[in-house]
Amino acid sequence: MRTIADCGLGIADCIDHVRSRETERATRRTSFKSAIRNPQSAIAAIGIVLGLQSADPWPVLDRASAAYQTISTLTADFVQIILNPMIGSPDTTRGKLYQMRPSRFAMRFTRPKGDRIVADGRYLWLYTPSTTPGQVIRSRIPEVGTTGPNLIGQFVEHPRERYDARYVRVDTLSGGTADVVALTPKEHDQPYRAAVIWIDRADGLVRRIEITETGGQQRTVVLDNLRMNAGAPGREFTFLPPAGVRVVDQ
Repeated sequence: MRTIADCGLGIADCIDHVRSRETERATRRTSFKSAIRNPQSAIAAIGIVLGLQSADPWPVLDRASAAYQTISTLTADFVQIILNPMIGSPDTTRGKLYQMRPSRFAMRFTRPKGDRIVADGRYLWLYTPSTTPGQVIRSRIPEVGTTGPNLIGQFVEHPRERYDARYVRVDTLSGGTADVVALTPKEHDQPYRAAVIWIDRADGLVRRIEITETGGQQRTVVLDNLRMNAGAPGREFTFLPPAGVRVVDQ
């Protein structure tokens, strides 16, 4: 990914930048004078800011947790964007996500076509012929003490026990409004050090996830066209290694 220094700022860009700074200063002066003339409005504005800063994330998370408990199956379209600081340029993938509680989960990629992630209730299969052809990685799913390989459940199942939380803001997504909550794991056994989730105000479902992994890699997953409790194809939760593909156990 190119930086500003790599791209270079044109003269017009520099002028726009200076103008925006001048506009910002003028706005601050006007706001200050307005606050002096009308101290009540200034006090009200401060109260609003403090109220936003002190918003409680737990009612939002409790609602998301309760909504998640009503789901037996879920399907959704996903877009995943991975930004590795060592590489720079973002990697965007797309596909379909499937979930069948409690322990079955799958992501079938349409871009790159053929890649799959499958949790069949016993093993987690990671098959990515687009980057590592000729092999599939297989990991046993722990029977206790985990939500399993579940993209959504790991953030909304027992969140009070697992995370420190902070309310960030209200945001808009396609088709609605979402509460944005930042999560920091209480334990250090997770493969990520922080996460931010967007929870739909209409139904309490998670629509967007941003994860900061322990190695510094940023992963964003956006979900769309969610369908709950409408069933999921059983074939999506099974994986049979293609002929000639080596199984690597981890």
